[in-house]
Order: sequence, then structure tokens, then C-alpha cells
Amino acid sequence: MKHKFLFILLVIVIIVIINAFYIVDERQQAVITQFGDPIGGPIQNAGLHLKAPFIQKVNYFEKRILEWDGDPKQIPTADKRYIWLDTFSRWRIIDPLKFFQTTRTETAAHSRLDDIISGTTRDIISSHKLIEIVRNSNRKLAFTTEYEQNSLENLNEEPITLGRRAIADSIYMISKPKIAVYGIELIDVRIKRINYVHEVRQKVYERMISERKKIAEKYRSVGQGDAAEILGKMQRELDQIQSEAYRKAQEIKGKADAEATNIYARAYNKDPQFYEFLKTLDTYEKTMNDKNIMIMTTDSDYFKYLKKAR
Repeated sequence: MKHKFLFILLVIVIIVIINAFYIVDERQQAVITQFGDPIGGPIQNAGLHLKAPFIQKVNYFEKRILEWDGDPKQIPTADKRYIWLDTFSRWRIIDPLKFFQTTRTETAAHSRLDDIISGTTRDIISSHKLIEIVRNSNRKLAFTTEYEQNSLENLNEEPITLGRRAIADSIYMISKPKIAVYGIELIDVRIKRINYVHEVRQKVYERMISERKKIAEKYRSVGQGDAAEILGKMQRELDQIQSEAYRKAQEIKGKADAEATNIYARAYNKDPQFYEFLKTLDTYEKTMNDKNIMIMTTDSDYFKYLKKAR
């Protein structure tokens, strides 16, 4: 019985000792609470620490840098351009006691960050033009020749006084003291993404398509003009070649006809009667067949050689 009592006592002592000590590692900081209320200052040193067992509780908080990524917000700019703006920030807990008293959890802290940063962002963005939010400097934009000739607007004409980076810094500077009351240090705020709302984006796409079509039509017009010039030149050269070929062909035909006539004349002069006989036979061959019917007198010269043959 005595040994059983000592064993139970030993177990209770071990449980008390285990509950009296706690460990804080390098990534953490802690706040001790008793019946829900914080006791003493924050524990920010890593190592083994002592607390009252059972009645005191350890609340751990991150010591590392944390991330806040806000939801995209639809915001109008000063020149009435509606855009979707997406921001993000980095923060950390520098006063865990104040953080515990005001927010208690990281989820609640995110809600505070969202309210402060989103509200500040809306106020600042709505007081600046879109070009200020998109660009960082007055560096001259480089455009293609076709774009400069066909663009509907010229962004280089819009001077920039702050720029995107300076606007993000303004959001950070205004939000930082507001967030500090929660024991949070705001490290930075940056604009992650900017986009037009759907209606404006469609108009931008239509304008881009219109500009591309104008440039394409210009290329087509120049190409069609060059093609017409090339075809005209080709037709002129073709006509010239055909004319020269026709002239040479007619000269060759003329020389051939003259040579043939000369041969016929020499042949006729050598034996006119024989030539006449051959031509008459040739006439018989061309005119006498089953399809032709000729009615003429027997005194005709056509039958001269037939009569002699009889």
C-alpha cells in the first residue's frame, strides 16, 4: 500500500514538473496568461522557462516575418478608370503582449491588416491617375513605327509626378502607424497586380484589335500597290516580247513567202505547160470527191487534160 501511494505521488510530481516548464524555440515568442489575463511581460528569449502549473497557460506567437495577401479590390482612379488592384505586404509581431491584448490570433490580425491597408489603398489610388499607378518614371516609352502612326493615344504625353513605387510607399507609410497599435510592425506594402475591370478591358482589347487591323490594312495596301506595279511591269515586258516575236515571225514568213514565190516563178518559167498540168491535177484532187457536185460544159478548160487523155 505504501509503495502504491509513493508511485501515485511520484506521478503527480512528474505531471506538476512537466506542466511547470515550457520551451520557447528561436521561431517563437510567448505570453503567459492566468485565467485568461496576461501575466508579466512577453517571453522573447528562446530556451526553457518556468510557469505556475495548471493555472497559467502559454500562448505562442510567431517571431518570423509573416505574409498578408489581400483580395483584389475594384477601385476607381482619379481619371475615372476602374481597375482591379491586388496588393500584398510583409509583417511581424514585435510586441506579443499588445498583439495578444488587441487581436490574439493571426487570423484576426489579417482582418485588421485587410481593413487598414485596403482602406488606405482605396483612398490613395482614387486620388491618382491610372498612368501614375502603372508607371514608375517619365522614361520615354519605345513604340514601333507602326504603333506611333496608328495609335489612338500617346502615353508619353502624360507626365508622372509620383509613380507606382512611390504610391506603394505612401500606402506603407500611412498604414504603418495604424497597424503598430496592434503590436505589429509593417515591413512593406507592394502592388502585386493591376488590371482593368471586365468592361474596360474589353474596350482596351477592341482598341488594340482596331490598331492591329489598321497596321495590317496598311501593309496590305502597300503590298497591293507593289503587286500592281510588278504586274504592270511584267505585262509591259510581256507585250514587248510578244510584239518583238510577232515582228520577227512576220519577217521570217515574208522571206519564206518571197522565196516560195521565187521558186514557183523559176519552176513556171522553165516549163509553163508542165507547171500548168501539175496545178490542174492538184485542182482535180481537191475538187473531185463524193461530196462535191459541179455542173459545167464540156468545153470548159477544167476538162482540157481529160479530153486529151481520152
